[in-house]
Amino acid sequence: MSGTTTDRPDAPAGTSAAETFPRTSALRGLLTRPELGSVVGAIAVFVFFACAADGFLRASSLSTVLYASSVIGIMAVPVALLMIGGEFDLSAGVMVTSSALVSSMFSYRMTANVWVGVGVSLLVTLAIGAFNGFMLTRTGLPSFIVTLGTFLMLTGMNLGLTKLIGGTVSTKTIGDMEGFPSAHAVFASTLTLGGVDVKVTILWWLGLVAVASWILLRTRTGNWIFAVGGNKDAARAVGVPVFRTKTGLYTGVALGAWICGQHLLFSFDAVQSGEGVGNELIYIIAAVIGGCLITGGHGSAIGSAVGALLFGMTSKGIVFAEWNPDWFKFFLGAMLLLATLLNTWVRRRAEATK
Repeated sequence: MSGTTTDRPDAPAGTSAAETFPRTSALRGLLTRPELGSVVGAIAVFVFFACAADGFLRASSLSTVLYASSVIGIMAVPVALLMIGGEFDLSAGVMVTSSALVSSMFSYRMTANVWVGVGVSLLVTLAIGAFNGFMLTRTGLPSFIVTLGTFLMLTGMNLGLTKLIGGTVSTKTIGDMEGFPSAHAVFASTLTLGGVDVKVTILWWLGLVAVASWILLRTRTGNWIFAVGGNKDAARAVGVPVFRTKTGLYTGVALGAWICGQHLLFSFDAVQSGEGVGNELIYIIAAVIGGCLITGGHGSAIGSAVGALLFGMTSKGIVFAEWNPDWFKFFLGAMLLLATLLNTWVRRRAEATK
């Protein structure tokens, strides 16, 4: 009878189209999710350390894993959006330290409420991000060159200005200054939920993932990000504001750096000027493990969160298993390669089913 059976020759007799095609479409939709490979990897790593490390499944241990993941994840989210837009930022790691240094030194030298330093730091950090975006879009230089230059300048400024102003490579303590308790509560406090200590950075992380996912999937700006990452010339031809979109993405990375910088400062009330070097690679790795392509146009905020979670589970799982931590980067590199290969295979399989 017409409409009761599918026209597909390989479908079982009596199978309706409503039963076959939705199932195929659902499978295809699952296979095209950019974070699929990282989710599979995260499940495997979780099961592995649950078996290999006796204390891994304790609530306190999982809280420690989430904290380690959140510190990376706060930056991995905007870095992932930037990579979806076809660019990356080598200055992201030292920008975190720059943000903390500006906040600390301004507050201390001006004997101001620490919130004044926090506000000044926000403006300075956003200006650095906007500078990256401006230089990229106006000069036409690759993001590798632009952000490598910013990385080197910030590294030198962090050390040079800290020694010039304070005479040492670290800032003075601001723990006794006005406004410190409230700033600590916002950026570095510990909440107790169900008898388990939870760092506030986990809430910052989850909030950023939710906002970034909404932007990517529910707004016109999200369409612009995917468009400029896929083909910026074609995007420009259909009216996408390429320059504004890319500059906004770099400003988003700066916002993440500001949040992490304030957490760094208000966790220890002083900052070492040489911190942050090399962390930019960790943020990029988390985004790539989460399904972002170096070439742009593909990825998700949720994937970056899973990539950061993989980082946290591996770094702390090795400690809980009492292994030599020198092997950590070996496992991180292996995860990067495996996740990338799995994402590539899944994407090709999804394309083959179209």
